[in-house]
This record gives sequence, structure tokens and C-alpha cells, in this order.
Amino acid sequence: MKGERSGTFWSFWRIMTGLNDQGRGPTLIVLENVCGALTSHGGRDFATICGALQEAGYRFGALIVDAVLFVPHSRPRLFIVAIKEAVDIPNSLVGDEPRGEFHTRTLRAVYSRLPFSVQESWIWWTLDAPAARDACLADIVEEYPSSVPWHTPEETRKLLSMMSDINLEKVCRAKREGRRIVGTAYKRTRRDNSGRKVQRAEVRFDGVAGCLRTPAGGSSRQLLVVVDGQQVRSRLVSSRESARLMGLPDNYNLPDNYNEAYHLTGDGVAVPVVRFLTCEIFEPLLMRTAKTKVAV
Repeated sequence: MKGERSGTFWSFWRIMTGLNDQGRGPTLIVLENVCGALTSHGGRDFATICGALQEAGYRFGALIVDAVLFVPHSRPRLFIVAIKEAVDIPNSLVGDEPRGEFHTRTLRAVYSRLPFSVQESWIWWTLDAPAARDACLADIVEEYPSSVPWHTPEETRKLLSMMSDINLEKVCRAKREGRRIVGTAYKRTRRDNSGRKVQRAEVRFDGVAGCLRTPAGGSSRQLLVVVDGQQVRSRLVSSRESARLMGLPDNYNLPDNYNEAYHLTGDGVAVPVVRFLTCEIFEPLLMRTAKTKVAV
């Protein structure tokens, strides 16, 4: 809550409380963050946010939604959904207890450590699981990307040389399949057997991309590794591919600069997740609010 970027919550919250003081505060507030926000500073940051919402006259609950339910992209995120106390919430949206994949073990544990006074304003939002995803990583790959080039054979060999035996075996298994298999890789700093820090390439071939992230702070950009029989090719994930992983349509205008486009997608919110929450929670709540105002 005191970070250079994460600390901006208080700037945002001053605007919300100012609107509330003027009698025109938002009926619905949704906050999104990485799942680490649950356990930051032993859960105290999360408890502080919940306390701020309660003090401002909101009831609230949290959900963990992974974009992998909708797109081939592992991206679990925390969503805190808060609604004005006066709003009559449909019974279909509220449960008496946590259930399902959106209420993870970590979320339940953090909730149990909230002050009892704060728990009184808690809501266990109830959601049905979405339909099964029908897209895999190979579906989003560009054969001729304009934003990044394919690596030279030498560059691909260098990438493979950075892999541990376990990761090289993943590549060998993909070769033995005798068909085109698409995976992704990240470069990580690991310690070798002697304790020295070395850069390793870690690959996955489960049809899902690793979580996109911005290069800021030393994080590496994600790589594609395409195995087709005995041939292995590699390159950076393209701008358009990163957008597809976030659920953006191909007519979405991306910045021409690769780093800017990658930063935009890596720091964004997956579109299908927000669409899902909108249909399942936000719109039913706001429609109920509109009907109440008409009745009044």
C-alpha cells in the first residue's frame, strides 16, 4: 500500500470518498490486482482495503479469476467487487459460504483473518463456471509476424543451451510427437548446483502461455518455442499474439512500437474475464439498482 505504483490506491480512494461526500459516489466499485495483493504484508494490505470499503458504506467480496478459463493464457487475478450497502443484491449472486474455483484456499484463509467487524460486510459472490475454453496456444500464433523476427538457428541453439535437463527433455518429448507443437518460455535467474546464479530458459508445452508481464523490473519477455518434428524455432511473442492472449480482437489498434505494445498488454486486464464478470455480476447488480430508482 506504500509502493510507488500500488500506493496510488489512496489517490484513487480520495476521489471515491470525495464523490461519496457529495452524494454521487459510485454504486459499484471493482478493484483488480495480482493475487499477491491478498498476502502482501501478511494480509494487512488487503484488510486495509476492505476496511476502507466498509467505512465508505460498501459491502464487498473477492474473487480469483484466471484468464485461462477463456484464453490460452495463465493469468490469475484478484477482483474485489464492492456494492453500496443500500443496494438489494439478488439472492442468486450471494452464497452463505465460499465455494468453487473462484474462492481459492488462499482467499478463504485471508478472509478468516479479517477482523470480525470487517467480515460483517463481506459477500461470497456466487458464480457458475464458464463454458470450457476451445482455443489453444497454437491458434493465436502468427507465422509471419510484423513486430518481431524469428530467431536465427544459432539464437535458437543458444536458447536451448540455457535449458536444464528437465526442460530439454520437454523439447525432446515434443520432437518425438512428430507433429507441430507450440510452447512458450521465459528466461529466469536460477542457482546452479554450486550455488551460482545463472540464467535459465524454462519451457512449457501444455497449450497455454505463461502470464504476460511488462519488462519493467527485470522481468523477461515471453518467447515462443515451436517444435515441428526435429525442427525447433523460437522468437519473442509478437505484439498481436500478446493482444490475442488478452482476448483483444485483431482490429484492436496496438502501438507501433513493440515495447509499448507489449507493455500495454502485459499490464492490462484480460477482456473475456471482465466481460464474464460484467454479465454475471456487474450488470445484474446495476439493473437491480436502476429498477429500485425507478420504483422510488
